[in-house]
Amino acid sequence: MTAATANRTRPRAFWSDARFVLGILLVVASIAGVWFVVTAARQTVPVFAAARTIVAGTALSGDDLRVVEVALGQMGDAYLAPESLEEGLVATRTIPSGELVPQSAVGDASAATVTTVVLRSAVDVPGSVEPGSVVEVWSAPLIERGRYDTPRILVADATVVSVTRDDSMIGGGSAALEVVIPRADVAATLAAMSDESALSVVPSAGAGR
Repeated sequence: MTAATANRTRPRAFWSDARFVLGILLVVASIAGVWFVVTAARQTVPVFAAARTIVAGTALSGDDLRVVEVALGQMGDAYLAPESLEEGLVATRTIPSGELVPQSAVGDASAATVTTVVLRSAVDVPGSVEPGSVVEVWSAPLIERGRYDTPRILVADATVVSVTRDDSMIGGGSAALEVVIPRADVAATLAAMSDESALSVVPSAGAGR
């Protein structure tokens, strides 16, 4: 037998066949991986979005929320889902209208550190003050009828829930506001209202940052 004949009849090495099979397996795995990623990206889950601006301390209800279908992948558990809505949940921070509601932005009402009060500003508030605005509440203690002491900050960090302006007042407008304030400021705020102090609401210096 010649050397040429021996070369033609020699069986193919096993490692060569194994490498071919391995290459096929890698191609199949690559295709399966791409299919999995594309399929996962197309899957959506129902979560809540804010139907309006929700300020801190607001008890969450169906009127505040709307269900949207979004593709969140592995982050789906980070947002409030319809089955997670329970009585007693409140917003722990302001959630702008249209924003998906994070689980971290809601909590139990019993643990809330803020509450809402309704107060009347002695003067009208700027047009920029609207639900969700961060404001300061100033108080000028009453000395005698028609005379007030120097104004001072009563609440340094309040969030507006609603504002009703009244331009019919003689000598200038006034406004009634529902605001969220820290529970630590409730006693002083109620005392100022009962003492007939003149209250004023102004935008917070850092509100535009």
